[in-house]
Amino acid sequence: MLARMTPVPDPETYHFCVTRDPDLAARVAPVALATFREAEGFTLVLTETEAARFGFDTGLPMTRIMLSVFSALDGVGLTAGVATALAEAGIPCNMIAAYHHDHVFVPREMAGHALALLRATQAAAR
Repeated sequence: MLARMTPVPDPETYHFCVTRDPDLAARVAPVALATFREAEGFTLVLTETEAARFGFDTGLPMTRIMLSVFSALDGVGLTAGVATALAEAGIPCNMIAAYHHDHVFVPREMAGHALALLRATQAAAR
């Protein structure tokens, strides 16, 4: 999967937002890229515009890099390979594995370096 992952950057800026208010989470969910419910609250991945509109903290802008390879839910190694490559360079990442693709979120100011590393990881895996 690493050899076929083709990282594609999203020009939008995203924020990981959290609320314990289920009513707010329900209002925001339709515009969220992703949501996740945990015991501590609801995590919502929102564009910068939507995060600001709903009053969430926008202090950590993130860039999404989609790995445009069909990543089977039972596939092995894609997340580990990507996270390892970024961690070795000191780039934090948050991974979201959806049904069709995996998505890597990195701090916006590190996105260019992260993209170059992921492309190099892809090339090395071929």
